[in-house]
Amino acid sequence: MTIGVRRPIVKDMPNYGGSLDRVFQALADGTRRAMVERLIRGPVSVSELARPLEMSLPAVMQHIQVLEACGLVRSEKIGRVRTCRIEPDVLRTAEDWLAGQRTSWERRLDRLGDYLLDDPGTPEEGSL
Repeated sequence: MTIGVRRPIVKDMPNYGGSLDRVFQALADGTRRAMVERLIRGPVSVSELARPLEMSLPAVMQHIQVLEACGLVRSEKIGRVRTCRIEPDVLRTAEDWLAGQRTSWERRLDRLGDYLLDDPGTPEEGSL
């Protein structure tokens, strides 16, 4: 018996070159989501970013490296201070993809609702 390779069924999905996958993979972690939420308010030093987190500075740096690898965050070191900032274009790409998915599902659910309302075989409300 030959087992075929499972391939996801993707329809009308733009090719983001895997970058979107890396963004969502990075955002799958709650600590990194908290870091992104903080960085949306403006640039901040790594030590300031680490302050509310219950982990070592090296662990925080590993999270920052994941965020940098997917392009969500950029950091620069000036003297002894490393400052991180969000990359809004990358975040916007993820937001745009989510908005497109939301729109698609809302249309599908609206069509399903219309179908169920028009179906004569559907029990009347209150007749159950």
